Amino acid sequence: MPAQTLRIVLGDQLTIGLPLLAQGDPARDVVLMAEVADETAYVPHHKKKIIFILSAMRAFARALEEAGWQVEYVKLDDPGNTGSFTGEVRRAIARHRPKRIVTMEASEHRVLAMQRGWEAQTSVPVTILPDPRFLCTKEAFARWAEGRKSLRMEYFYREMRRKTGLLMEGGDPAGGQWNFDAENRKGPPGALMMPTPYRAEPDAQTRAVIAMVKARFAANFGDAEPFWFPVTQGGAQEAAAHFLREALPQFGDYQDAMVRAHKFLFHSVLSPLINVGLLDPLALCRAAEAEWQAGRAPLNAVEGFIRQIIGWREYVRGIYWWQGPDYMRMNALGAARRLPSMYWTGRTRMACMAAAIGQTRTDAYAHHIQRLMVTGNFALLAGIDPHELHEWYLAVYADAFEWVEAPNTIGMSQFADGGLLASKPYAASGAYIGRMSDYCGSCRYKVAE
Repeated sequence: MPAQTLRIVLGDQLTIGLPLLAQGDPARDVVLMAEVADETAYVPHHKKKIIFILSAMRAFARALEEAGWQVEYVKLDDPGNTGSFTGEVRRAIARHRPKRIVTMEASEHRVLAMQRGWEAQTSVPVTILPDPRFLCTKEAFARWAEGRKSLRMEYFYREMRRKTGLLMEGGDPAGGQWNFDAENRKGPPGALMMPTPYRAEPDAQTRAVIAMVKARFAANFGDAEPFWFPVTQGGAQEAAAHFLREALPQFGDYQDAMVRAHKFLFHSVLSPLINVGLLDPLALCRAAEAEWQAGRAPLNAVEGFIRQIIGWREYVRGIYWWQGPDYMRMNALGAARRLPSMYWTGRTRMACMAAAIGQTRTDAYAHHIQRLMVTGNFALLAGIDPHELHEWYLAVYADAFEWVEAPNTIGMSQFADGGLLASKPYAASGAYIGRMSDYCGSCRYKVAE
C-alpha cells in the first residue's frame, strides 16, 4: 500500500518530539533515514565522529520502530546504496510511492540545497519544515543584525536571556551583571579533585558500527576506540546529569584552563549530543539554572555554561545563515600558508600543540580554549589559509557541523571575516599558554626567551 507521506530524518535531527514526526501518522507514513557516502567523505572525518553519528542514527531508528513507526533505514554498506541523499530519496519513492515528502530544513547550506531540489527531481511535493530547536530563527537574527554598525555576541546574548528568562530577576540579570567571564579565568587547578569523565559502554549495535568504520575508514584521522560517546537519548540524559552533578560547580572558575593529565577538566563534553538532537539545549540550560537556584552550583559557573549555549551557539548559527555560503571563503588577512602536517600527525616539539592535537586524535574532542587559543592561535599567527583550517576542524571533532564550526573558525579564531563576528583577533603569546596550562613546563621551547 502506498505511503501517505515519506518523512525524511537527517543524521543531526535525532529528536523524537520534532514537528517532522509529531505531525505524522505512524500507521500511514514511512520514515526514511540513510547513511550515505557523500556525507562521510566531503572531509576526512575522524573515525569517532563517523561512529558517533551512525550509531546515534541507528539507535534513533530503533527507538522510532519501538514507537510504532515504519522506518526505511539504509546502512552505509547496504547493497544498492546510491551514496547520496537524493539517490536514496528516489529509491524510497519507487518503493513506497508516497503522495508527498516532508523533511526538516538541513543545518548546512549544502544539504538544504539538495532538499530544495527534491521536488523538481522527483515530481513529488516536498514540504521543508523549519528547525524549531533554536531560540532565534534565521529571520529574527537577520532582523537583529541588519543596520547595526557592528555585531557583538554580548548584546545578542542579553536578548536571549530576556527572551528565555534564564538567570533573570524581573528585568535584571541575576547577580546584578550579565556576564561573569572575568571570574572564569583561573589557571590549572592544582590539587583540586577532578571529576571522572562520563563514559558510555557501546552496545552490540555500536560495536558493529565500530567494526565497519575501522574496516572502511582505516585511513581516516583518529582513533576508533575506546568509544565512549552516548548514542541514545537516555545515555545523553545520563551524561548531562553527570556533568551537572560532578563538574558544573567548578566549570566556571576553570573553563579556560588546560591540564595534560586531565583532558576534559570540568567541561561537559555535551556539544556532540546537543548538535545531533539527543539533548534539548534549552532544557539543559534550565537544568543548569536549577542547580544554581538550589545552591549546588555558583552563578559564575552556571552563567558561563548557559552563555555558551544560548549566546555563542545561537549567535554563530545566526551568522552562518545570515552571511550565506560565501562566508566560508572569507580571508580578510590574506593568510595563504598551507596547513602544516602536524595538524594531522601530531608530530611537533610544541607541547601545547602536541597535547591539543593528540587529544583530538584520541577523543575527537578538545575544549574551546584548546581550539581557539592553541590550534587556532598558532594558525592565526602563522598565517595559515583559514579555509584549510576550517576543513580540518570540520573533519576532526565529533561536534563539528558546518553551521557551528565555520563561524567559530572563520570569524572568531582566524578573524578572516574582518571583524564581522568578533571585535578583535584572538591572538596571544606563549605567556598566555604558560599561565593557563601546565604544557609549557615540559616544552622544548621557552616562551619567556
